[in-house]
Amino acid sequence: MATTSESEPTTVETPGSDDQSREGEIFDLLSNQRRRYAIHYCKREDDPVTLGELAEHVAAWELDKEVAAITSAERKRVYTSLQQTHLPTLERADMIEFDDRTIELTDEAAELDVYLDVVPADSIPWGTYYLGLAAVGSVVMAGLWLEIVPTEAVPELGWATLVFALFAVSAVVHVVQNRRMRLGEMERPP
Repeated sequence: MATTSESEPTTVETPGSDDQSREGEIFDLLSNQRRRYAIHYCKREDDPVTLGELAEHVAAWELDKEVAAITSAERKRVYTSLQQTHLPTLERADMIEFDDRTIELTDEAAELDVYLDVVPADSIPWGTYYLGLAAVGSVVMAGLWLEIVPTEAVPELGWATLVFALFAVSAVVHVVQNRRMRLGEMERPP
């Protein structure tokens, strides 16, 4: 065991602590709607954007208006907030490069989709859905084992195929929805 003098601070490194702090930082970044909107717009444009364009679109999304309907005061409020707070925060986290007028996403920003599971308001989380689907499959399989489920009309292999098909179709729908709901994929942010 190494010893340290009293004047040297000691730190305890725990496995994965850097990953956990980075993950916490990313969740903190994404917890703010205005930053998510800024990332969405930059991903959608796929080229460097000006601060003015970004402010207009973020203000329009926040106020649920068309860009042309945004007043100069609404635009300026968002512009100032982005310039003074949100863009410097994203730049310190290496998500964007910001030079006071243009914003460009970094390669780090491409990895943000891993941290987002956007669930529409009229939907249930996919984890809950799959848990329910597994419960239905378990009931069917238990019924087959206990010979409660009728096998005359539908054979055992048919029931197993039905359960498999439910999972397969659900997985395809899940993948399609996740791709559609990514930041930068739709006109309006999810």
